[in-house]
Amino acid sequence: MYVKRDTDGAISAISSEAGNGFSEWLADDARELMEWQQGRSMKESLQRLQGSDADMIRVLEDLIEVLLQRGVIRITDLPEAAVAKLNSRSAERAKLSELSGLIDQDELDVLI
Repeated sequence: MYVKRDTDGAISAISSEAGNGFSEWLADDARELMEWQQGRSMKESLQRLQGSDADMIRVLEDLIEVLLQRGVIRITDLPEAAVAKLNSRSAERAKLSELSGLIDQDELDVLI
């Protein structure tokens, strides 16, 4: 693999071909290259996980709402901080719902 390095000398990118700053060749099993690839893989996994956080939050909100509606739990069973956050998010979602009549659905999807 050919590597490109940043100003600190750390690998910043790799390529199977030389050129455009990719001038240094490292063997596929070079420790530095393997560590860079592992770090990059971990970073990408973390980004995917963080990207799914918003979806997971919505799932949890919906689950809490269903449990409350069915009487499985009471709002008073939740910590005050959780109730405050749920109420705040519910109020913000209601505001967005009111505004959605003024905004095209495609534009609203981009905002959310």
